[in-house]
Amino acid sequence: MDIVKRLFDIIFSMVILFAASPIFVITSLAIWIESRGTGTILYKSRRRGRLWVEFDMFKFRSMIPDAEKFQSAIAHLNEASGKLFKIRRDPRITPVGKIIRRLSIDELPQIFNVLRGEMSLVGPRPLPVDQFDYKDDRQTARLLVRPGITGLWQIRGRSDVGFERMLKLDLFYIQRRTLAMDMWILCKTVPAVLNGRGAF
Repeated sequence: MDIVKRLFDIIFSMVILFAASPIFVITSLAIWIESRGTGTILYKSRRRGRLWVEFDMFKFRSMIPDAEKFQSAIAHLNEASGKLFKIRRDPRITPVGKIIRRLSIDELPQIFNVLRGEMSLVGPRPLPVDQFDYKDDRQTARLLVRPGITGLWQIRGRSDVGFERMLKLDLFYIQRRTLAMDMWILCKTVPAVLNGRGAF
């Protein structure tokens, strides 16, 4: 399963990268213009991956530079449960950021994480290192497989799905994952992205 899934990830990622290349160019240009050439286009978030290995997960930058420095000041606005930190109208998000988050374009650079072997197209969403609970067996069980760009959590509503529900969906996937399930989740991801539910 792992070898076949890895080959599937590489081939499909190359296809996505080629097909979405205009989106990469347009988004990069929009972020560069918005920041007047002073901000970075890509944002790196330190995540916990398969077998506890840490890696930098790539995203298109959708927030103001140094947004992490202001998180403590708006911590009281957190709308997510558990270890997650999510705000529906986060004041740190830029105008371009609102658009690319709504369409999940900000996640596209994770294709490079897939090609590097750090992530898979489908799998449990990797948690930030500072939000990971090492004492929670359910969270450590998620580290048995490569984290994914999309998964059951995303097609069920993303940020509208609570943390506990997310863990249950991830464990269900890990126990029953097949290539057919991956393909089904990828197909369901397209309408989920277009619907925009839970995208913030």
